[in-house]
Amino acid sequence: MRLAVIAFTARGGALALKLAEAFGGRGFGLGKGRIPGLEEADSLSRWTAERWQDSGGLIFVGACGIAVRAIAPYIKDKFTDPAVVTVDEKGQFVVPLLSGHVGGANELALRVARVTGGQAAISTATDVNGLFAVDVWAKERQLAITDRVLAKEVSSALLAGEPVGFESDFGHPTPEGLSAEGKLGVWVTARTGPGPFAKTLRLVPRCLTVGVGCRRGTSEAAITQAVEAALAGWDRRAVCCVATIDLKANEPGLLAFCEKAGWPLVTYTARELAEEEGNFTPSPFVQSVTGVDNVCERAAVRAADHGICVKPKYGAHGVTTAVAERSKL
Repeated sequence: MRLAVIAFTARGGALALKLAEAFGGRGFGLGKGRIPGLEEADSLSRWTAERWQDSGGLIFVGACGIAVRAIAPYIKDKFTDPAVVTVDEKGQFVVPLLSGHVGGANELALRVARVTGGQAAISTATDVNGLFAVDVWAKERQLAITDRVLAKEVSSALLAGEPVGFESDFGHPTPEGLSAEGKLGVWVTARTGPGPFAKTLRLVPRCLTVGVGCRRGTSEAAITQAVEAALAGWDRRAVCCVATIDLKANEPGLLAFCEKAGWPLVTYTARELAEEEGNFTPSPFVQSVTGVDNVCERAAVRAADHGICVKPKYGAHGVTTAVAERSKL
């Protein structure tokens, strides 16, 4: 997490410098009594706006009210806002103000308290009660939360002492406080559609790879249509990359598709693809053109760290596709 610390007095500046050095962050001073080692901030509003864009965590050394007024115009969403923490000049009390769970402000407050010898004032209900926090658990494992309303319902149910179920397609052990059954439950999966519980919160890992083979000059639209069909039944948020043979590394339609989708394109040589073990759909024509009997399935499986092909080769309009899933996260 990239951190920025700001202080407003000489005493606060000394603590800001200490925290910046401890965390490898940037220290700033504003007002009279700044000390050497701190960058100068010309206005609190401008500093906050700039740090909101380039930092994952902001630490205000001073009164909570200063921080609240400074950040108020920029608060949007707990899933995207940076962590915001305040600490008094003596380092006695550390308060996570914003993005306690997803943004990491609670953890940042604990880290600051360890440096200052003070007390972190954690106030989020699940932490106070020592309960499973689904947003923290998901963030630690880089899982996408598909339904924020259901995520809140999970926390509410746990606080009310109601059972919350858990199931994972990837063998995660059941977190403490959850169970195998419940009307409301958490499901770690890359699949779409109905879940194992009456109300299912899906947590989606980046575990799918899409293998693509195509004729020269294939349009972006044709590739898009083929990939969308291949991903039927799977969550797009689970896709981590598109894979193909190096002969297609500069294919305009494929590059345009990947750029628009926001997925990186990885390529392999024919030899690398041929080394991949498994039962793949062979094609004499593809062998004659590329030097390997199958591109899309082999590329998808290799990109998935030698995972499992969950959608075998399908061809239409000059495009072949396949989907593979990592067997381990």
